Amino acid sequence: MNFQQLRIVRETIRQDFNLTEVANALYTSQPGVSKHIKDLEDELGIEIFIRRGKRLLGLTEPGKEMLGVVERILLDTQNLRRIADQFASRETGHFVVATTHTQARYALPKIIQWFKLDYPKVHLTLLQGSPREIAELVETGQADIGIATESLDKVPELASFPFYSWHHAIIVPLGHPLLAVEKITLEVLADYPIITYHEGFTGRGHVDRGFAEAGVVPDIVLSAIDADVIKTYVSLGLGVGIVASVAYDEAQDRGLALIHVPELFPANITRIAVRRGTYLRSYAHAFIEKVCPDISEEEIKKAIRPQG
Repeated sequence: MNFQQLRIVRETIRQDFNLTEVANALYTSQPGVSKHIKDLEDELGIEIFIRRGKRLLGLTEPGKEMLGVVERILLDTQNLRRIADQFASRETGHFVVATTHTQARYALPKIIQWFKLDYPKVHLTLLQGSPREIAELVETGQADIGIATESLDKVPELASFPFYSWHHAIIVPLGHPLLAVEKITLEVLADYPIITYHEGFTGRGHVDRGFAEAGVVPDIVLSAIDADVIKTYVSLGLGVGIVASVAYDEAQDRGLALIHVPELFPANITRIAVRRGTYLRSYAHAFIEKVCPDISEEEIKKAIRPQG
C-alpha cells in the first residue's frame, strides 16, 4: 500500500469514476491508474469499486467504509508537510483562498493588501467560484480557506466563523423615479423590472424570501453572478438593481445611485471556513484573525479539530 494508491482512490471519486480524468489530474497514465487500483484491492482482499466491464460505476460497501480512512490519511500527510514547513520556513509558503467575485472585488482588497505587506514571501492564490464550489475546494483540500455567504455553514466537514453582516440595497440610474420615493416598499419595488443575483449567489435566497413573505411577485428580468454585471445593465436602463450594499463604489459608479433599504430583506452573514482536521500555518491563522478579530488562534484550533 502506498500514498499514490490512496490518492488515486480519492481522485477516482472526485472525477466521478472516470479513470481518464483521474490520470489527467494526477499526471499519470490510465493503465497505471487501473493497475494501482487492482494492486490495492488485491493487497486488501476486497473490491473497492463496483464495475461494469472495465468501467467503474461507484463504491462497494467496503469502499465506502474505506473512503473516510483514506481521506484522513491523506489529510494527516498534508498536515505533516505543513508542520515541517511551518518550523523550517515560517514566512514562506503557498496560501489559497477560495471566494466569490463579490468578496474578492469588494470585501477583501484591504485585507489582501495587508497580508501581502506582512507576508511578502507567501504566494497567495485567489480562486473564485460559486459558494458550493468554494465549499468543495476547501473540503477537498484544494483551498486553505473559503469565504462566502452561502453553503459554508452547511458542510459538517467545515468549521466556519462569521466575517461580517450586510444588507442588500437598491441601485438605480441617476434621476430614477425611486429616488423621489420617501419610503420604498416591496410593493413599490415590484412595479419595476428587477436585476439581481443568480440563485445561490450573494444572498439571493434572502431576496426571494423577502418578496415571498410579503406576498409580492417581483419581475426579475435578468440575474447574474456578480454585482459588476448587474450594475452594467442597470446603467443601461434595463431595470432596478438589488445588490450587496458593499458592491457600490461612489467614485466608480458615478452614473448610479444607491438606496439603502435594510428593512426590506433579511440580513446576510458572510463566513470564513476551514476544513476540520487541517493544520493551519501561522500566516493562515493571522489571515483569519484579521478577518475575524474577535476569534483567537486557540478558538480557531479548537473549532477545526475533527468532530467525533
